[in-house]
Amino acid sequence: MTKPTDEYQPRKPISKAEREARKAFRQVDAVKAMSEHALAEEAFARNRERLKAERLAREAAAGPAPKKKPKTKSK
Repeated sequence: MTKPTDEYQPRKPISKAEREARKAFRQVDAVKAMSEHALAEEAFARNRERLKAERLAREAAAGPAPKKKPKTKSK
């Protein structure tokens, strides 16, 4: 970050080579971010399926759930 001054200092234009380098780095970062996101999404889906299987196994072992009595209105 530059030091604030009272005088206006225009930005120094960047060269074409620097622009191309920044573009290349942004593309590499985007690919990396997308692959990390895909890995996290895959891990989440695997974990969700594992937990679902465990829940279904617990529910099957416990048997059917008891029926609830309907509430009656009291006056």
